[in-house]
Amino acid sequence: MNDANTRIQDMIDRNDVVLFMKGTPEMPQCGFSSRVAGVLNYMGVPYEGVNVLSDADIRQGIKDFSDWPTIPQLYVKGEFVGGCDIITEMTLSGELDQLLEKKGVAFDKDAANKIREANA
Repeated sequence: MNDANTRIQDMIDRNDVVLFMKGTPEMPQCGFSSRVAGVLNYMGVPYEGVNVLSDADIRQGIKDFSDWPTIPQLYVKGEFVGGCDIITEMTLSGELDQLLEKKGVAFDKDAANKIREANA
C-alpha cells in the first residue's frame, strides 16, 4: 500500500463519516462538493472534510483507492457510499437516513425530511 492509500485508510478508520471534497466544509470549491457538504451540514451529520485540492497525492489517491473517478466521495463507517449524484439520490429517497441509522451515525431526521419536502 502506498503512502496516500495508508493516509486515506487512516482517515477513513479514524472518522465515522469522511467527505473527500474540493475545498473545506466551510468553503467548498466546487458545486458538487458544496452540495454534498450542504446536505451533511444541514442534516447535522458530524463528518471530517478532507480537502483534496491541498494535497495532490490524496486527490489522485482517493480516485485509485475507491476506483471511483470523481470527487466528492463520501465514506460512512469505512464504507464508500458514493459521489454527489448518489448522495443526492439517497438523500431524496431516504436511503441516506437508513444508512446513517444502520451505521449508528447521528443526524437530524427533521432536517432530512425538510430536504425531501423541499424537493418533492
